[in-house]
Amino acid sequence: MHKRTARHSLALLPLLALCLSGCGGMGMHFGAPASLKAKLEPTKDNQASGLMTFRQQGKEVLIQGNFTGLTPGAHGLHIHVGGDCGGPSARNAGGHFNPTGGKHANPGSPTRHLGDLPMLTAGKDGTARFQARMDRLTVDDGPNGILGRTVIVSARPDDFTTQPDGNSGPAVACGVIQP
Repeated sequence: MHKRTARHSLALLPLLALCLSGCGGMGMHFGAPASLKAKLEPTKDNQASGLMTFRQQGKEVLIQGNFTGLTPGAHGLHIHVGGDCGGPSARNAGGHFNPTGGKHANPGSPTRHLGDLPMLTAGKDGTARFQARMDRLTVDDGPNGILGRTVIVSARPDDFTTQPDGNSGPAVACGVIQP
């Protein structure tokens, strides 16, 4: 290797080490995607659908979504542990994503299920936009990772109290979170 090239390469090593250690500090794995998406399809006898994106931003995940076909009003919105929207009312998705063993609670609670998201509210025309920043989630397949899990819109509002699911009713739309 030419002396000048070797000197430049050595100068970049601390920067490379800093970048790699920073990624590890966020709980992300090397090569993990920076963003994920979920295309939500209606469950049987429903018309709700949507598209959500999940972007890692430091120690938070920015979640955004657009929905149509909802009944006007509030709907529970949760990330579920399974990666399958099959079965009656998307039952194959399993329970709420809860790697920390918390109780179902308001999304601002430090002891919540990590899959507990803020309420989704549809207008009179059945459309809704969603945006939230959620801590402790990652866009990978690690312990707090949401890659391969599902996101579900429920028929009713989430009361953020009833265990284990907030009494938000059956799924009206479901989608698998993927790259």
